[in-house]
Amino acid sequence: MSQGVPVPEHEQRQITDEQFHDATLIWNYHQMGHVQRPCSAAIGLGSHDLGVATAAADLYRAGLFPVVVFSGGNSPTTRARFPRGEAVHYREHALSLGVPDEAILVEPKAANTGQNITSSRELLAEAGIAVESLLLISKPYMERRSYATCRKLWPEADVVCASEPLELDDYIKSIGDEKLVVDMLVGDLQRVIEYPKLGFAVEQGVPGDVYDAYKRLLRDGFDSRLIGT
Repeated sequence: MSQGVPVPEHEQRQITDEQFHDATLIWNYHQMGHVQRPCSAAIGLGSHDLGVATAAADLYRAGLFPVVVFSGGNSPTTRARFPRGEAVHYREHALSLGVPDEAILVEPKAANTGQNITSSRELLAEAGIAVESLLLISKPYMERRSYATCRKLWPEADVVCASEPLELDDYIKSIGDEKLVVDMLVGDLQRVIEYPKLGFAVEQGVPGDVYDAYKRLLRDGFDSRLIGT
């Protein structure tokens, strides 16, 4: 389960039913719906969400990869939570869940998704691990952006996306801040739309109902995670 600061259920609902419906459309769009299958290696993308390491441990035990790179340094949003770096804390959590040390590589410096991919690729090559297929493990709402980034930076790899199997309500409860979660959904969708123009990712089509939901949530002030904020 994602690790946050749970709050009582009666305090959860800070947004309207219409806004929650819009957020659910975006949440579902962000998830790629890939059928999970064995891959040459995995990358656990650093973030505030320790659930990425939990998902990696579950997928390792299921036999879906022989080695995982946990990638991530620190950002303003994770420094207090993971003072020794995202990847370091991910590794410790995965070890506590039974993943053997020899199955984990640590990339401790990446500051964004592009660096997660390129630095992990270099680390796997240095370790002599040939990668034909790659399991990208991320927060649930980051699957599509991580996929688009990897397709741009590592086009030869056959990419499969995975995350904790959570519904939006459950994820909100695990994080403990409904407004923040919706802000993050909106911010990631903005990046899906804008990053291809900057050369950071391949383009992903956005269905009309998802784009309309995005514009309504922007109008309603869910904008704290936009580029440049």
